Amino acid sequence: MPAPTSPRKKSLMPPSPLRRRLRRLGHALQPVVQIGKQGTAASVVAQVARALLDHELVKVKLGAECPGTRFEIAARLGEESEVKVVQILGRTILLYKRHPKNSKIESDKKRPVSRPAQR
Repeated sequence: MPAPTSPRKKSLMPPSPLRRRLRRLGHALQPVVQIGKQGTAASVVAQVARALLDHELVKVKLGAECPGTRFEIAARLGEESEVKVVQILGRTILLYKRHPKNSKIESDKKRPVSRPAQR
């Protein structure tokens, strides 16, 4: 599948098995950060960065009074180092940033399968 050609969706990460997995994991999440009429102020960006460090995968909810479009805000949040915009769905943005030391999401698939002890 080719990369998005719409200029509004340029901030999305390219289609991949990791993106599909992140979308599946993000479906059950509740929004951790809410953006209101202040928009993407420095304090909001710092809060998103902290939430990504704690959780790796974060939902951000945009309030009705939020200035700017959802695509502009996703692009602004995606400008941070190594932050990937996984999905923009309605007024919700799903963000991912791999933890620098112990990634829970990407290391799960590389873990060996535990097998029962043989007798």
